Amino acid sequence: MKDKHDSRREFLKKATGGYLAAITVPAMATAGNAPLIGSSNVMPTIIPSRVFGANDRIRVAVLGVNGRGKDHIAGYMRHQANNVEVVTLCDADNVVLQERAKEFETKYSKKVKTEQDLRRVFDDKEVDAVSIAMPNHWHALATIWACQAGKDVYVEKPGSHTFTEGRRMIEAAERYDRIVQHGVQLRSSEAIKEAIQHLRNGTIGNVYMARGLVFKWRPDIGNQGNSPVPEGLNWDLWQGPAQARAFSKNYVHYNWHWFWDYGNGDIGNQGIHETDLCMWGLDVGLPEEISSSGGKFLWNDCKETPEVLTTTYKYPKEGKVIQFEVRPWMTNKEDGVEVGNIFYGDKGYMVINGYADYKIYLGRDRQPGPARNAGGDHYKNFLDAVRAHDKKLLNGPVETAHLASGIAHLGNISYRLGRTLKFDPQKEQFIGDKEANAMLTRKYRAPYVVPDTIAGPLTKR
Repeated sequence: MKDKHDSRREFLKKATGGYLAAITVPAMATAGNAPLIGSSNVMPTIIPSRVFGANDRIRVAVLGVNGRGKDHIAGYMRHQANNVEVVTLCDADNVVLQERAKEFETKYSKKVKTEQDLRRVFDDKEVDAVSIAMPNHWHALATIWACQAGKDVYVEKPGSHTFTEGRRMIEAAERYDRIVQHGVQLRSSEAIKEAIQHLRNGTIGNVYMARGLVFKWRPDIGNQGNSPVPEGLNWDLWQGPAQARAFSKNYVHYNWHWFWDYGNGDIGNQGIHETDLCMWGLDVGLPEEISSSGGKFLWNDCKETPEVLTTTYKYPKEGKVIQFEVRPWMTNKEDGVEVGNIFYGDKGYMVINGYADYKIYLGRDRQPGPARNAGGDHYKNFLDAVRAHDKKLLNGPVETAHLASGIAHLGNISYRLGRTLKFDPQKEQFIGDKEANAMLTRKYRAPYVVPDTIAGPLTKR
């Protein structure tokens, strides 16, 4: 958006600096109580007031509008008064797309453009930013294409579907100078930012362990088998980078999370918020040792990802460890938490429940310490960074998309191979394990290919 409007912004700057003084027109008096021309409180009018701020308008397209996309729409439209508008909705399922467009018109009293193919959105010069809420397997490629097209990006978690995609996203954001926000909204929570500061300041002492918890109600999905593609769904486009499969109702529109071609299980779904917070709170990057085990113990359905998963990430040089638990059904809470994090120090521990609440307990008797509940607006943070074209303003920069998603991918690879893995965080490769390294990426289906390198001008899509 910044490049698009530079000439207009420079024009306004010169105008307000007196460059156009020769063509200024004094404010015209109107009938009634208007000041007389020439009085000291009358300012000359150079350009109609409605023009000022117009070049700061942010026009957003939301890609994927069945699930999280509904929250994206509402999140941006809350900022209408601040020159923000959703101008386009996009979804491979035209039935869902048209339903959402009708809801939009009813709620906001305005029409919105609709597109089934995201490539048309990227070609639209009137779109400044895209907000991606498509299935996981589309996140990285949609982000890269958007950056190449000069759009700023908000992308849902997980930022990537495979490990190497995260690195390509960082490279694309850098090469094309785009603002890319990862949808880990707890990073915009005032309470969570305060909690992190407590960890840095030593409130609970030496913080040596973080625990991530994802206890979600995940029922039996059965096995509906293959069936004809429903009317209105572009199945080729929906599958995108994944290898082609016959259509099944088991995939569309939510349970794709439990199939490796499209999703990443719950550690790569809800769990990305918690993997991100574990790493943020411990102040660590990627681990050196990963061990993961679990499986399907409840349902004889067609899910491919594990229902129960226990993963340990070790940081021997830092003397720290992350433990991660996924449970799908009947379970106890841990200190009241079903989805959240627990940090352990030598003076106490911290409980983070959800996205905006923390409590600290100190000493052997667990005496209550500092606590707070306060949220934030991750969409506003993104919009502020877009308007300033300053990635330093982002609470969830693209690097978090790589790291928080990447650590989940490493755990899944360990689970799928059934063994402990050694990892080199600098080279971003497993040590002496070709089979594991092959699983850091995937085979793509043309033309929906994440490139091996991000280089050169805009690419054909």
